[in-house]
Amino acid sequence: MPKKTTHFVCQHCGAESAKWMGRCSGCGEWNTLVEERIISVSQGDQRGWANDSAKKPEPITAVKAHQEERFTSGISEFDRVLGGGIVPGSLGLVGGEPGIGKSTLLMQVAAKVAQAQGKVLYVSGEESLTQLRLRAQRLDVLSPQLEVVAESRANVIGEHIKDRNPSLVFIDSIQTIYQEGLSSAPGSVGQVREGATFFLKLAKSLDIPIMLVGHVTKGGSFAGPKVLEHAVDYVLYFEGDNHNSFRIIRGVKNRFGSTNEVGIFEMTKHGLTEVVNPSQLFLSQRPVGSSGSVVVPCMEGTRPLLVEIQSLVGPTAFGGSPRRQTTGVDYQRFSMILAVLEKRQGYPLQNQDVFLNVAGGFKLSEPAADLGIAVAVASSVRNLAVDSSLAVIGEIGLAGEVRAVSCLEQRLKELAKLGFLRCIIPKSNSLEGKIMEVSEVRTVSEALQQIFGNQQKGG
Repeated sequence: MPKKTTHFVCQHCGAESAKWMGRCSGCGEWNTLVEERIISVSQGDQRGWANDSAKKPEPITAVKAHQEERFTSGISEFDRVLGGGIVPGSLGLVGGEPGIGKSTLLMQVAAKVAQAQGKVLYVSGEESLTQLRLRAQRLDVLSPQLEVVAESRANVIGEHIKDRNPSLVFIDSIQTIYQEGLSSAPGSVGQVREGATFFLKLAKSLDIPIMLVGHVTKGGSFAGPKVLEHAVDYVLYFEGDNHNSFRIIRGVKNRFGSTNEVGIFEMTKHGLTEVVNPSQLFLSQRPVGSSGSVVVPCMEGTRPLLVEIQSLVGPTAFGGSPRRQTTGVDYQRFSMILAVLEKRQGYPLQNQDVFLNVAGGFKLSEPAADLGIAVAVASSVRNLAVDSSLAVIGEIGLAGEVRAVSCLEQRLKELAKLGFLRCIIPKSNSLEGKIMEVSEVRTVSEALQQIFGNQQKGG
């Protein structure tokens, strides 16, 4: 007979405890431990992979190699983030803040796949069938090949998948799914963990791709245990806010492709539409003749993107501590660049408030944007505008040197395509052929001299 026991699990980090505690010993959060019943069964009663036929270890050289067969989602920006398309038998996780557009995009993907590949099953544990119909009607994606069901029981969903044999399955969302054999509530650590394992086994055994929608916490991470992200083949995050029409999908885990790719969309009344030329989009509202603004060519995976970095520097009010605020840039790296400007260039920033922003809501993570940040801050301090046809690129070291960057030719080609005439690049970068006019610099001082020359502070 199965033996029933209880223990306590942290809803924040998944740590387990034999007794309830006010504060989790794993993550330090308060009031996050909930009671869960664990049913242990004998070896003969186990169900799952343990009963599969035993497989013997074999040399890796004897394993047959084959390329994953993919099929397109019908949306090229989505395919880009997935690594080229949807892999049969894969299990994915898509997350983002409420209202950002997860269900909207997945409904669009479901309709396009249904039209090209055949039957698609959309399972909703949060919305009624009428709500799903209204969304599909608003997006103009009604199709008889797109089947929907409002269900939260994992076993029943599994039977539907086996009976219908769809080409793609969506589960919206994993936090609403529950196993009837567990006494804990839907969304608890145990239910989410068992649900992810259930759909993983289902996807692999039936060779049907399944996409799970996941809720996120206020901190931006997925709600539930970390095993949820470990179990799936890829994890996609939606970025953006309700005050901005642009949405960015970023892959943070992908067993079938790069994790550096991003997909860029714009929210319209007809749903999410692909942004064909994101560089032009990010620069469309760039101010002309304004200080503190500079363009930097960045790489997101294999795609070069031009983004505008803005800076505003002003005296600290009432002699208090200076403010340092960034949007879209790592704060620690920003602080390092300010220290270089103070120590190596003599900029008096110790009594100045410094604000930095990446226009368009984009987030920069590569160090190649360092020189652009330094130039934007210097431009605001001097109150001198950077030439609108000039871009800068380079990583900055603590000695004030400008270091080489990768994929320089791709970056310069993107600049030339959008009409830029000149770019400041690191001296240590090797460049074959002339794509556009470049100025090579070894240090930050040389770069600032090339851009501003002997111009005096503006009025």
